[in-house]
Amino acid sequence: MSRLVVVSNRVADLRNPAQSGGLAVALGDALKESGGLWFGWDGNVAAADQSLAPSSMVHEGVTTVTVPLTQRDFDEYYLGFANRALWPVFHFRLDLAEFAGAFLEGYRRVNGRFADALIKVLRPNDEIWVHDYHLIPLGAELRARRIRRPIGFFLHIPFPPPDVLVATPEHDWLARSLFAYDVVGLQTEGDLSNFQRYVLDHCQGTIGADGLISAFGETIIARSFPIGIDVDSFAATARTHDAEQRITLLHQQTLHRTLIIGVDRLDYSKGLPERLKSFRSLLEHFPEHRKAVTLMQIAAPTREDVGAYADIRQELEGLSGAINGEFSDFDWTPVRYIHRSMPRDVLAALFRGCQVGMVTPLRDGMNLVAKEYIAAQRPEDPGVLVLSKFAGAAEELREAVIVNPYDFDEVAAGLRTAIGMPLEERRERHRTLFKRIRTRDVRHWRESFLSALRGARAVTVSAGGLNS
Repeated sequence: MSRLVVVSNRVADLRNPAQSGGLAVALGDALKESGGLWFGWDGNVAAADQSLAPSSMVHEGVTTVTVPLTQRDFDEYYLGFANRALWPVFHFRLDLAEFAGAFLEGYRRVNGRFADALIKVLRPNDEIWVHDYHLIPLGAELRARRIRRPIGFFLHIPFPPPDVLVATPEHDWLARSLFAYDVVGLQTEGDLSNFQRYVLDHCQGTIGADGLISAFGETIIARSFPIGIDVDSFAATARTHDAEQRITLLHQQTLHRTLIIGVDRLDYSKGLPERLKSFRSLLEHFPEHRKAVTLMQIAAPTREDVGAYADIRQELEGLSGAINGEFSDFDWTPVRYIHRSMPRDVLAALFRGCQVGMVTPLRDGMNLVAKEYIAAQRPEDPGVLVLSKFAGAAEELREAVIVNPYDFDEVAAGLRTAIGMPLEERRERHRTLFKRIRTRDVRHWRESFLSALRGARAVTVSAGGLNS
């Protein structure tokens, strides 16, 4: 049996997968089955005189190998090219992108260092699965070091349209790097279409059947593999005795008003200011909902070293204060804004206790909060999901109330529809949504990708690929 090697920017703590999220659960299971290895950054920034040698540990048969970054690496590779250049470009925000030459050099340097460290712990029959935008060139770095075993890549964020991607310096180098992989996985059919159009328009490539795509003298498989969640586990977490106690307390504190919940990282791609403005539109245009509805917005801190995130935090705090100042009363506060992370079991209870889930990013690769909200609901009396048409999840979750997050009045109307939706319609929508997320859960995502990777070598070689 081949050993699975997972490579990501950060390595999850497999000793506590519930706190690391669904990805750790899905990949942890596969790693345990094959006695696998997880490789990546350990989250530490090394002092100038500190060793950069990898560290390793073994837990339940899975080896984790981690490396630190220098302060220069952190500034140029992580904060720089990954999060000041690629993140905004891939989320269609060219106005926020920064393209410093040092950023690109740092991105190349760290991917090369990762490759140097990784090849020392690889075995001849390993299957390598690289994750996300931080490590796009890692496959090419491994090929340059004569690694010829199967390598797959999965992009967790959106793939932008060609006209947006070409604004990135050396975008052609990034595209060429993707053709070092055997399989490139994307979240949605829309992302796949953007990638295919870029290859056709800018790489003189060709598109074949069954996901085959050729350019730069290589043939790879590129398909959409929508990521899911561990539905049964999350649903069980929302049904515990502790969860029921939290829900009871929540309803007592809010006097059984209709509760709308949003849970996001504090990121400009999540559309949080637009969400608060849409909620204000609801209160302005539908006054019957004043004192009858409360929005609870949880915004977990993230990337606070990047200026754009400090700006959005200040804007959110100003908006929530302004809405509360305009509409609140002695016994009602319309917006409850919480700027900290919440444990997974608390979120599950909050999802179950809130009648409307508001997931309205301006652009998102998938957005698993939407699926978690569905999983947490009571089938006999479920809440309603209000979902942005620009979230990757909208391709699958068509029975949600789909809205345009840029149109505040449309979102307000969507909230009104969700709040007033009859019970039988809520039940029917939830039955369909729950069945779909359970069928296409995180394990289905994992096995679909790995199956494609295991079968890719014969397909791409016969089609003319050179990665063999």
